[in-house]
Amino acid sequence: MSRIGKQPIAIPQGVNVEIKKDVVKVKGPKGENSYSIPQRIKVSMADNNILVERLSDMKEDRALHGLARSLMSNMVNGVFKGYERVLEIIGIGYRAQVKGNRILFTLGYSHPVEFELPAGVAAKADEKQTTITLSGIDKQLLGQVAANIKELRTPDAYKGKGVRYAGERIKLKAGKTGKK
Repeated sequence: MSRIGKQPIAIPQGVNVEIKKDVVKVKGPKGENSYSIPQRIKVSMADNNILVERLSDMKEDRALHGLARSLMSNMVNGVFKGYERVLEIIGIGYRAQVKGNRILFTLGYSHPVEFELPAGVAAKADEKQTTITLSGIDKQLLGQVAANIKELRTPDAYKGKGVRYAGERIKLKAGKTGKK
């Protein structure tokens, strides 16, 4: 049996979970989210916990068991606490401004880059305009938006300039030697 899949998901105070035929809906203080259950996975509630079981021992079912449990756990945590992802912008003149649901980047190109945030993701920039904090209830969507922003200017291998995750270490290459 899957070690992750067999663990129950505790439902915190203030979070409502509704299990219908093939959909799990989770509502909490931060918002609401839903997940469509795969056909061979059974979801039930017991003692303020969500239990995930698989109907057979086939390889695909074993893989879906842990995945379904993890996705539902992320939904419960997202509507209760929410998720954050912090991005740092490194480089002279590189900065970002948040205007509504758009982020305007200056990343060393000949033009400013405008990035539109999808619904469910909010952003704020610090006063130096070099750190962006993304927040939302959907962990997968938040991670994808952060990856798309990082892709606008990936950190270069020689100076490390670009957009990176907070705390990410970039291994820099040595430049040319022998120059006198």
